[in-house]
Amino acid sequence: MSTDKAGWSIHSDRTDFNGPDKNRFCSQNRFSCHPGQAGLNGMDMRLENLDKQFPPEWDAGRVARAKTVFFKELALAAHRFYGGKIQILPRAPLPGFQWFNAWYTPGVSAVSTTIRDDHDASFDLSWRGNVVAVVSDSTRVLGDGDVSPPGGLGVMEGKAFLMKMLGGVDAVPICLDSRNAVGRHDPEILVDCVRRLAPSFGAINLEDISQPNCFRVLDALREDCGIPVWHDDAQGTGCVTLAGLLNALKVTGRQLAASRLVFFGAGASNTTIARLILLAGADPARIALFDSHGGLHAGRQDIASDPRFYRKWELCQATNPDRLDNIAEALRGADVLIALSRPGPDVIRPEWVRGMAQDAIVFACANPVPEIYPHAAKAAGARVVATGRGDFPNQVNNSLGFPGILKGALLVRARKITDAMAIAAAQTIAAFAERQGLTEDHIMPLMTDEAVFAETAAAVAAQAVADGVARRPMSPARILEQAGRDIAEAHAALELLVASGRIPPPPEDMIQRCLQSAIAAG
Repeated sequence: MSTDKAGWSIHSDRTDFNGPDKNRFCSQNRFSCHPGQAGLNGMDMRLENLDKQFPPEWDAGRVARAKTVFFKELALAAHRFYGGKIQILPRAPLPGFQWFNAWYTPGVSAVSTTIRDDHDASFDLSWRGNVVAVVSDSTRVLGDGDVSPPGGLGVMEGKAFLMKMLGGVDAVPICLDSRNAVGRHDPEILVDCVRRLAPSFGAINLEDISQPNCFRVLDALREDCGIPVWHDDAQGTGCVTLAGLLNALKVTGRQLAASRLVFFGAGASNTTIARLILLAGADPARIALFDSHGGLHAGRQDIASDPRFYRKWELCQATNPDRLDNIAEALRGADVLIALSRPGPDVIRPEWVRGMAQDAIVFACANPVPEIYPHAAKAAGARVVATGRGDFPNQVNNSLGFPGILKGALLVRARKITDAMAIAAAQTIAAFAERQGLTEDHIMPLMTDEAVFAETAAAVAAQAVADGVARRPMSPARILEQAGRDIAEAHAALELLVASGRIPPPPEDMIQRCLQSAIAAG
């Protein structure tokens, strides 16, 4: 167990829930895995042997495509079966009828007047101290673009589900209509609405808001809302990508400051990733970003002339001094490619990867299908390949970051999340995976590594205290304990509901139908 300079523990001794003992981990109030429930041609409810369900003569690309079909079919069927995936349950008991008078009127008047006189009391006297609003206008949902305000509910519910299971944090999905009177998506509508919602929540998670509106919404809110406002598509993806990159560089024997990095795609995610990587020590002269019109550089007057793209213009001025405009040319001899552009699989060409430096690093993180499949990138010469999907090695997904980041910020009642807090989270995630042992196919923890979220919370909380944005400073050891307990309680509560039959297991025939559809489509 390691300690920081002050001597407090920054990680627990439980680092690997993905080895030989994983099934025991799942059965002990973790992830409600239903061990032993098989029958789908040998596939159990965990779906861990999904690859073996496809014809053995299929190549890796065909299997990958079929798995995408399977998970989409399963998502639709399971959401219909369960009616979504979250609900609100009481956290207080009801010993008898008279308790209604304490939980509601007349007794609750004392809670109202206490909070009136001290707004910070709302964190102790209500669920505000552990609840996040997941806010979106659904204008850029995964790779599907604008899906209409209610179309984003599945993703926002999913975010809330992950926050509870991975961070012990309650969350409420809120999908807003950001269109103004003339039908345009207006960031000021979102800014005004979130400001008005803020008194009901401990933090705000912005999600799936198209650029450039997302930059305006975040920058307008993060400094003056009085609670953390976190744009997970940008900041969260930046955090976990930095974590994965730090370890990929170690695997390939590189230093960040000496590496040449090319970013394919210049949306909210990749521009924020680039900004965080620069803050972490990358050389801006060795960085080039590309959007759909070419390289970002000081000659891009189309970006300079549109004040809405001020974040992109900052990167135009700071990077790509040679004004490279051709992606293949930029990748020639490059050490790292980080792509968050559009769903693949044929967006990144194998010949681009072949032109990169020896032992190249490729992050192909478009969702739901990476720009190039890992097997194709490796065949072209890449040594370390990462995607945003959990069914491939090296998942670089913001789900590894935001539960712990928001938990740490909530526990110390942070007023904001600073860039230093995001970098501290990235370093903690990277260190966790390094303790497990780095390989070409293991540069990141898995989402089943429960301890990483509590450790991230402790690191973020400590940095919040150091940055002077914590209302309630707490020791990292206490944060680690509290976060771990809250996460364990979330798992225990779900397991209790499953074990009692209040939440039924997924029907076997439903899974079988989805599998057959995937095989037929393949």
